[in-house]
Amino acid sequence: MATKEKVRIDINLDWCKGCGICIAFCPTKVFDVSADNKPLVARPEDCIQCMLCEIRCPDLAINVGGGTDGEK
Repeated sequence: MATKEKVRIDINLDWCKGCGICIAFCPTKVFDVSADNKPLVARPEDCIQCMLCEIRCPDLAINVGGGTDGEK
């Protein structure tokens, strides 16, 4: 059985205002809510890289899949 690879999901908590849009739109429920109502990446291995969290974030605080240099 193949092991699922964890996807890198970076959240800039300084930019995030805790609106919850990323949490609501995630089809695989990758995020939990932290004590300050901000997203917490709890299950990165469940991420399917649909990019809904990154696309919908009004604060541009989420980056899925790492940097532009191909890094994961």
